[in-house]
Amino acid sequence: MRLPTLVSLATHVLLSSACLLDIEKEGGHVMDRSQPGIHRRQSHPNTAPVGTGDRFNNGAVVPRGVGLSPPGDTSTVYNSVEIRSAVKALVEEFDLSYFESPFKTYENRTIYGFRMGGKGKGKGKGKGQGPGTNSTSDIVTGFQVLLEAGIHARERGASDHLINFASDLLQADRANSGLQYGGMSYTASDVKKALYLGIIVVPVVNPDGLVYDQTTNLCWRKNRNPASAIPGNPNSVGVDLNRNFSPVWNFTQALVPGSGAASTNPSSELFHGTGPLSEAETKTIDWVLQTHPSIGWFLDVHSVQGVVLHGWCHDSNQATDPTMNLLNPAYDGKRGAYPDGPTTSYKEYLPMRERDAMSIISARMAGAMCDSTARGFFSLPAANFGASSGCSADQGNWRRAKFGGKWVKGFGIEFGYPNFDSPLFDGGPVLFGGVAVGRVFVGYLVLADDSFYERANSALQNVQVGLADKSQVPGVNDAVDGLVAVFDGEGDDQKDEIASHDVREPVVSITLRLPL
Repeated sequence: MRLPTLVSLATHVLLSSACLLDIEKEGGHVMDRSQPGIHRRQSHPNTAPVGTGDRFNNGAVVPRGVGLSPPGDTSTVYNSVEIRSAVKALVEEFDLSYFESPFKTYENRTIYGFRMGGKGKGKGKGKGQGPGTNSTSDIVTGFQVLLEAGIHARERGASDHLINFASDLLQADRANSGLQYGGMSYTASDVKKALYLGIIVVPVVNPDGLVYDQTTNLCWRKNRNPASAIPGNPNSVGVDLNRNFSPVWNFTQALVPGSGAASTNPSSELFHGTGPLSEAETKTIDWVLQTHPSIGWFLDVHSVQGVVLHGWCHDSNQATDPTMNLLNPAYDGKRGAYPDGPTTSYKEYLPMRERDAMSIISARMAGAMCDSTARGFFSLPAANFGASSGCSADQGNWRRAKFGGKWVKGFGIEFGYPNFDSPLFDGGPVLFGGVAVGRVFVGYLVLADDSFYERANSALQNVQVGLADKSQVPGVNDAVDGLVAVFDGEGDDQKDEIASHDVREPVVSITLRLPL
């Protein structure tokens, strides 16, 4: 079993209730603005409500996902109290390593997380590097995967999925048993492989925004920092945290004019803040990356569309010219064009080994979600979804460019499915500790190790390549040179299908169906 598959199944049990407002077109999330009738999610009868009280009784009750029998309660979305209570239960029940960020949010909340599994738990003093870090921090090795959720407050269900999936893994490991997500079974060995990587979980990156959204039902996206707010304009409060990280944060200089990657207007839902890592929430994720130098895999969970994203957020990926990179000022004003123009021919460097691994794994994850939901989930390079600056999934590779270290393979899962009559994702139960997301998560984790490269290279020897019909690839410009590769799949129960690429472009869009 592959880790991406397990992760996919876990997402499919809880009904997502995230918003899909017209303004999100700025970020490339809404693919068709012509559809009328956008309503608040809370008015729709199919929307999963936010839970009341604390079903985990201040940590006395351990959460359960849908990979176990009997499954846990996914009838309502976890409220902020329940998320913390569920984490407390997991930490105490399984003796996990719990941590809190040294940076407090504007409303004085603590961002927290936990570590599970891992092949080493070495801990020693080391010097921090980069903005937003302490000069001296505890360095923790042996944890290779970082999972985060809740960076956009209104995208409900993401935190639930991470918690439920973690519980599934831990309980199955203790019982030396496997997991069952829909029609997919995972063995006890699969579970141990996933945990062996060492997994860091930050379930709520944006706690202030989450509390505000759940208590007001205003479909709030940003954090709640009023530093740049315009008097009399409540929409100008807050920063879009997924535009506040270091990579090409200064998009007006680094990217082409009119890229739409972020906004300097505090009223915009894409407001990027007053500087890179200006917010406690983004400082926290940078701190986690800095203090866990073994991280080589990063997964950010959202719920806006049915898609798996990979690679750089601000431009397409290329593996031939290392000088074409986000720190080279010679390319300022040329990045972020799509398609490229005569004076804006730019693609961000990513080594072939990393790029191919991300392309294949992303397609496998999308395939796993398709199989478990009967929906059209697909895989895309992140920039093809709409260029964005200051993206969390790129922070690890920005740190690598500045300070050295490992390449970090960044992915984003959008586990929702848009319904243009209502800003909720009506793709059924969200199984992030359930069927679709659980399947994706497990598959992702099982693949997330160095031996994946050798397995992938072996499989690629049997690939037959042909030109893709780009008219069948939603949301992708005709200028993209997409190729379709069909894996032989001999010895497998299912036929492998994946959209591949030439030397210039990563996987464009398609799903890869494998026994993940």
